[in-house]
Amino acid sequence: MLRLHPYVYHRPKSLKEAVDLLREHAGDVLPIAGGTDLVPNMKHGLFTPGHLVALKGIDELHGIEERDGELLIGAAATLTEVASNYLVREHFPALAEAAAGIAHPMIRNQGTIGGNICLDTRCTYYNQTYFWRKALGFCLKKDGDVCHVVKGGTKCVAAHSADTPPMLIALGATVDIASAEGARSVPLADFFVGDGIWNRRLEPHELVTAVRIRLPEKPIRTLYTKVRERKSVDFPILSIALAATVRDPDVLESIDLVISALGAKPRAIGGLDKIAAGKRLTAEVIEAIAEQAHRQCHPLDNIIVEIEWRRAMVPVYVRRALQDLLENGRGKAAPGDGRGSD
Repeated sequence: MLRLHPYVYHRPKSLKEAVDLLREHAGDVLPIAGGTDLVPNMKHGLFTPGHLVALKGIDELHGIEERDGELLIGAAATLTEVASNYLVREHFPALAEAAAGIAHPMIRNQGTIGGNICLDTRCTYYNQTYFWRKALGFCLKKDGDVCHVVKGGTKCVAAHSADTPPMLIALGATVDIASAEGARSVPLADFFVGDGIWNRRLEPHELVTAVRIRLPEKPIRTLYTKVRERKSVDFPILSIALAATVRDPDVLESIDLVISALGAKPRAIGGLDKIAAGKRLTAEVIEAIAEQAHRQCHPLDNIIVEIEWRRAMVPVYVRRALQDLLENGRGKAAPGDGRGSD
């Protein structure tokens, strides 16, 4: 049996109390919301904080509402709430699909959108028990100085494996961050960095408090799909998020394509406006976008799936996603119907 180490559990009632606790116990504290990823990692000895600061009892972190032309989602909103909320489903159905396809209902009922945004990176050589990691000699991300993925590598390449951030980036979302020193906001596209040890621009004493998405002035088409070893529970080994402004008849005004689960941060595919803006979404344009994604995506051997196959699947699933986007408009499919859960 994997046991938890001793720690002090704090249950603040306000955001101020929570950030004050994070400052007071700096270096030996972690926030916890749903705990669906943190607790298993603690059992594996990947994190051993002396203090945990619980966030679910803080009213300021809950709620989903329209405010000032934006959809505001509190960081403590559960994945089930995001997947089923009528505002999310009306304005950004693919975000609802992304949340609905995570793990299984028990995880979604407990896990939060803020926790999914801040999900720790994953790697074959990291997400193991202490005994397993010690026998191997540890790794660059935890307790060691050797990267087992990139021999001689000096930067961790553990993979970003969260579902909602790629879709949120494609939608141009912003995250609100609070600390005892004050508050700030960061576009989610700038929130992640390419370091698998700590892949986000978030100091240990800071909290993500909300995610905001500007309500579109023009109708947009959105889609999220992913590949995983099983059709439920597993983390993605490839995920694709699309958001496009389309002018009839199927003329692209703009397109954002974000691909994740291949490296330490989601990758926004560049150069698409030059390829597709002002053009109809024909087979030729779809193929050009798929090839652009293939050129820019280079997975590493950080999970137990061949990297050649993972890279080969990038253009395949981009083509499928674009064709689906073309045929199904805004993609208002109900969670669980198979779309976005492959």
